[in-house]
Amino acid sequence: MTDEEWRWRRFDELTVRELHDLLKLRCDVFVVEQACAFAEIDGQDPAAFHLLRREAGFLAGCLRVFAPERCGEPARIGRIATSPAHRGTGLGHRMMGEALDFCAENFAGADIVLSAQSHLQLFYGKHGFQPVSETYLEDDIPHVDMRRHAGAAFHP
Repeated sequence: MTDEEWRWRRFDELTVRELHDLLKLRCDVFVVEQACAFAEIDGQDPAAFHLLRREAGFLAGCLRVFAPERCGEPARIGRIATSPAHRGTGLGHRMMGEALDFCAENFAGADIVLSAQSHLQLFYGKHGFQPVSETYLEDDIPHVDMRRHAGAAFHP
């Protein structure tokens, strides 16, 4: 990766360094920072497409996308993480834009779903996502399921 680069990788295409950096960032954010003792390595990464954003040699953010399992089912975005140093810079919105473009190119016509921490509903709403569930607890953090219909507009 160059100093500033977007990179999409399948699990088997990740270098050892990329996998290390991705898992470290996710553990730092989801396990340590959010004080959630759960298995971050959940066995789902091999089926995902991974977006990595590196800036100045460091992993600034990452997320994963799952293809629809069957025709008519939605794609799924998850494990969206940005390093503390890159929060408030618009990186999260740029990452979502990259993910939405990827889904449009690879899964045309498919809706997209995600499980959002409740305090981030407005963030995802700017990308065309609407809540489709009641609030529920996941690892003691309030979450809501959200869905973006194919072709929905977004305004980050």
